[in-house]
Amino acid sequence: MEKIIAFLLLLVTISCTKSNAQKTEFSKEALAETLLDTSDNQVAFETILSKNKGKNTVIEIWASWCGDCVKAMPKIKELQVAHSNTNYVFISMDKTADKWKAGIEKHQLKGAHYMANDQMGGVFAKAVDVNWIPRYIIIDKTGKIVLYRAVETDFEKINAVLNQLEKQ
Repeated sequence: MEKIIAFLLLLVTISCTKSNAQKTEFSKEALAETLLDTSDNQVAFETILSKNKGKNTVIEIWASWCGDCVKAMPKIKELQVAHSNTNYVFISMDKTADKWKAGIEKHQLKGAHYMANDQMGGVFAKAVDVNWIPRYIIIDKTGKIVLYRAVETDFEKINAVLNQLEKQ
């Protein structure tokens, strides 16, 4: 019985480690997925990333209906002031383009804006392991993911990562 329990604990540990692992690149599924831009065009995620290559980039996955997202907006704006040479890409999980665009305007979000076509349970969200929003991903100048999973309580960590990237 002890061997069975030990084996099950090992499986749980491996499973949890894999699900929270730091990724350094996006999956082919994520790169191929298209997102809606503010001009109502579909743009491949890979194209969005290539537009930001050469700059450190913060990706925020959010939604206008998300209370934690709205609560974190002053912090993202502070980051934008402190790290003005960093690009900011906002990817919305809103259900309609009208709500998404109204949220951008209402909260005066500065950066590049896109909306997932199939929200939180869709292909893009699953491909980048979104299980909570707001979610932040940081990519360095070379296009490598340096912070894959951060949430609204991780702004000190996000700031520290950006400070480190700016020294490089």
